Amino acid sequence: MLRRETPPPFGMGILVALLCVTAETLLAELLRPIAPLHSLDLVYLPGIVAIASLWGLGFGVATAVASTLTFNYFLIPPTWSLVAKREDWAAFALFVFIAALTCSIFKLAHALAVEVSAHAEADLAAGLARTLLRAPDLDTALPAATRHLARALKLPSATIEPGTRAEDERHVTFPLRQETLRLWTLVVPTGLPKPALRRLEEQVVPSLEVLLQAARERETVADALKAGRDELRRIADEQAALRRLATLVAHGVRSDEVFNAVAREVGQILGARHTQVFRYEPDGAITAVGSWNAEGPVATMPLGSRWRPAKGTVSELMARTGVPGRIESYAGDGDLISVAKALGNMSAVGCPITVGGRLWGAMVASSSTAESLPEGTEERMRDFTDLVAVAIANAQSHAELTASRARAVTAADQTRSRIEHELDSRIRQYLVTLELELGTIAAEAPPELKGQVSRAGGILRHAGDGLREISRDLNPAVLARGGLQPALKTLARRSPIPVELTIDADRRLPERYELAAYHIVAEALANTTAHAHASRAHVELTVKETAVRLSIRDDGTGGASPAGGSGLIGLTDRAEALGGRIEIISPPGGGTSILVEIPVDEDRAPSAAGAIRPGPRR
Repeated sequence: MLRRETPPPFGMGILVALLCVTAETLLAELLRPIAPLHSLDLVYLPGIVAIASLWGLGFGVATAVASTLTFNYFLIPPTWSLVAKREDWAAFALFVFIAALTCSIFKLAHALAVEVSAHAEADLAAGLARTLLRAPDLDTALPAATRHLARALKLPSATIEPGTRAEDERHVTFPLRQETLRLWTLVVPTGLPKPALRRLEEQVVPSLEVLLQAARERETVADALKAGRDELRRIADEQAALRRLATLVAHGVRSDEVFNAVAREVGQILGARHTQVFRYEPDGAITAVGSWNAEGPVATMPLGSRWRPAKGTVSELMARTGVPGRIESYAGDGDLISVAKALGNMSAVGCPITVGGRLWGAMVASSSTAESLPEGTEERMRDFTDLVAVAIANAQSHAELTASRARAVTAADQTRSRIEHELDSRIRQYLVTLELELGTIAAEAPPELKGQVSRAGGILRHAGDGLREISRDLNPAVLARGGLQPALKTLARRSPIPVELTIDADRRLPERYELAAYHIVAEALANTTAHAHASRAHVELTVKETAVRLSIRDDGTGGASPAGGSGLIGLTDRAEALGGRIEIISPPGGGTSILVEIPVDEDRAPSAAGAIRPGPRR
């Protein structure tokens, strides 16, 4: 009664007041023989307090006045003696004052009780809000929320269950709705006091419905934010992977390294079990050129291995259609299907690699059946296959350029050799023959002509010596006979400026490498002599198992650049024709350093350096 916030209907208050006054008057009549008359007015106080508590202080004072008049009329003879006896007005006023004071005390108690109840409900709501709104999801929050509810209301137990649950002999249920949907049910044990059940129904359930709706909306927003963060992270990871791969492509690294890097990045981005880069061959087979496996190296599908794409594989599907595709399970026979099943790759998604408008190969990402790659995987793979296509096109262009340079250098060397042969076998022989003829003529000539003939013979001898020098520069015989070391020593001795030579080589190289190294050193020393104004030069040659390294340095004026003349361009062409690289460091006034590194592959033809075979036309 003290916690009731809204009064009952006013008409009910009048009826209750009449009943209380009547019942209290009858009780006072029964007590009059055994109790003092003026103490019987206290019998009316409980009714007055009840009326004041439920319908307010004014209604309570009016009930007190009515009780006083009734007491005076029915219990104090003669009738209306209170009005006649003015000495009893003080008693009447005291009774009304006591009644009003009692009503005021109960009114204050009512306000305090309502405030305490409000604080309790606020604390309960705050505790439930902290529990429901701070938890990452409702499934985690609901058990903690019901434990807090049971402690706060001193309930034996309480649970919040999803969906609808009917009452039974041991449980009382309260539906928790969101708009018109019944999403949860509050379940408490039977036997609870009616005030507790009324509090649950009138105060706890509405508060729970609001909090559960807020928690559900918060969970929805959190899920949306998480999905947004995941999507942004996915995009950022993909862009970072693409940047790393683009850097590899821009730096011109070997194609097999690019293919393996692409397979690794795609596998990690997609969460695949296994990724493979294939090249389609003209005979319909496929060759593995790049691979990555989440569980480590894949020994069953080594790089360079050839497979026949059987029907029922993604590689066969793309070879036939030329568009991205997927399979959810491998069915059928064939070596490739057997290997895929052995690897646990029960489903796969593929994206073709198109270079120059034709199908070059494909990228395939595989997973187990329980971890099928999601929809849209094909589109996510497309950016990576486009990058692979760029790498292949760049590699093919580089291979074609390298082959073209190799052909040009080879043609130049062949021309040098032919010219040297012509000079040595024909022109020089003509000069020797002419010198002998002049000697014969000088022996038979008159004395006045012998001097002129002798001078002509000397000129012919000098011409022959010069021709021999030119022939030796074009195709040095010492290089063919003794190799690179004595040929470079000869170059150093013939140089107009002192040359310090350091050679670390314990074996001969194939002719194309020795010829390239010789002409690079010769051209560099010629440039130093003609343009650098240097006082000395240093040549260092190192021959390792896999590479030839050259270093030519001088202390000249520097400022050399390939753009300034054809000499340095020729050096670059010779190095890059064999897949090598050259670095020229020539600050003005700081001398010039030429660093050359040429990979040695004794089994590789120079025209095929770095080549990537194209796929079949489709």
